[in-house]
Amino acid sequence: MKILIIEDDYKIRQELKTLLENNHYQIELIEDFLTENIIEEIKKIDKDIILLDINLPNQNGFDICKQVKEQENVPIIFVTSATREEDELKSILSGGDDFITKPYNKDILLEKIKRMIKKQDPVQYKEIKLNGVTLDLHLSLVKYQNNTVELTRNEFRILYYFFTNPKKIITKEELLDYLWNEKYYLDDNILTVNINRLRKKLEEIGLTDFIKTIRKKGYQLG
Repeated sequence: MKILIIEDDYKIRQELKTLLENNHYQIELIEDFLTENIIEEIKKIDKDIILLDINLPNQNGFDICKQVKEQENVPIIFVTSATREEDELKSILSGGDDFITKPYNKDILLEKIKRMIKKQDPVQYKEIKLNGVTLDLHLSLVKYQNNTVELTRNEFRILYYFFTNPKKIITKEELLDYLWNEKYYLDDNILTVNINRLRKKLEEIGLTDFIKTIRKKGYQLG
């Protein structure tokens, strides 16, 4: 599990890093807060959860949270010295998933992270959201900008695999192996047909090039 820490105070940043590494999390850091586009830097980093301060140089945490949530479905926990109820409300309105104040209780912070991880488990939740697209796990639906399309069994299982591997280039062999392990056989041609049908359904709700073909490599979400 990878956690990105966005905290400009060096001492606090290192304390958080040490705490989380000691609890077996992989840690990524934003350390340059003078960069003109911190959002682009955040996008480049592979992460499962973000710990975000509010008072940062050049841009506040609320704005960062809003921009990240517009592009990625990643949980954000505000870790901040701001103690006003107004700040906690702003964190919710900006898309934050949780809030803890400094000086933080280490055990409470670790528990909040554990709960956030459980919430991300698709087995426990009905939907997975990615880049503004929602996959309904119970009804086999894809939702995008108030439009909905229903998927067949094959289409759903293929798209679910993409959603759970959003940045990965997925080969045909890998998809076939995944479906074979689930004891439902698809040969190469049938897989191609299902991918094409899935693409057409996604286009119907405005998702053009959502599944891209990477030449001689496989497929990847756009």
